[in-house]
Amino acid sequence: MENDLTQILDNPWLALAAAVAGIMGYLTINAMMLIWLERKLSARIQRRLGPTEHGPFGLLQSVADMGKLLSKELLTPDHVHKPLYLLAPVLVFAPVIALCSLFPLSETWIFHDFDIAVVLLLSISGLTIIGIFLAGWGSNNKYALLGAVRSVAQNISYEIPLILSVIPIVLMTGSMSLYQISLAQVSFPFIVVQPLAALIFLIAATAETNRAPFDIPEAESELIAGFHTEYSGMRFALFFFAEYSNMIIVCALATVLFLGGWRGPFLPGWMWFLLKVYALIMLMMWFRWTFPRLRFDQLMSFAWIVLVPLAILNLLVTIVVIKLV
Repeated sequence: MENDLTQILDNPWLALAAAVAGIMGYLTINAMMLIWLERKLSARIQRRLGPTEHGPFGLLQSVADMGKLLSKELLTPDHVHKPLYLLAPVLVFAPVIALCSLFPLSETWIFHDFDIAVVLLLSISGLTIIGIFLAGWGSNNKYALLGAVRSVAQNISYEIPLILSVIPIVLMTGSMSLYQISLAQVSFPFIVVQPLAALIFLIAATAETNRAPFDIPEAESELIAGFHTEYSGMRFALFFFAEYSNMIIVCALATVLFLGGWRGPFLPGWMWFLLKVYALIMLMMWFRWTFPRLRFDQLMSFAWIVLVPLAILNLLVTIVVIKLV
């Protein structure tokens, strides 16, 4: 067994295949569990029970839904632009697999420690919006195209305050390595000295993942299902998986930047890291059932009139304090 494992690790292609398979397995289980968690959390907020029938506490409801999606026929409408239509779900989901390996789970559990990990995260995650636009354009459907255009405008707008909220952390640590940023928070998490940046990052990250109250691209009451209106079966499931997987990415980045990464008492580092990540995910789920959906003009105004000026002001104050200290 040990010889087989050593042979896999020595072969870069086998190691890559094993890593991709492991990440895919985790993301699949994670998506199913988060769907169950959101159903239960929303039910409690609305004084309901949520799923109860399949398995203990309804835990197997998401497994049943996955089986339904796997068994459904993949229908391709005649009017779509087929190459773009088929490429879009893959392009939306694929970047998530690459990004998962960049986060240090503990002081010893480090998959890749890149000096420019923050840049890689922000740039690769930007590929998702290309897939969303391809889905809207390739579907050749007015509702899908309108949802895709909304998503592009929203992501471009909220990407700016998100990046501006990350820059102060990079300036404070002098590094773009996620491992070095985690190590720099030995005395206190950066949310203590950068609360405004943390708040801006969380709001912008919620908008980046198209979560409520920023779910304008998928507004069911206006656009049916937005950019994935024409998708069914596992093609639709890939968009669904990408949303929950992107929640993992942005919450893991927030954990590293503002919450000290793996640091915490008593428990192992990787356990603290995951607890912080899933606590932030539950907070994002809480947003969905607490705040009403914004109008599109309100959403854009909030980004450019409120978040961007606040992020710039926070960045300038951080630069002044660093120079003075």
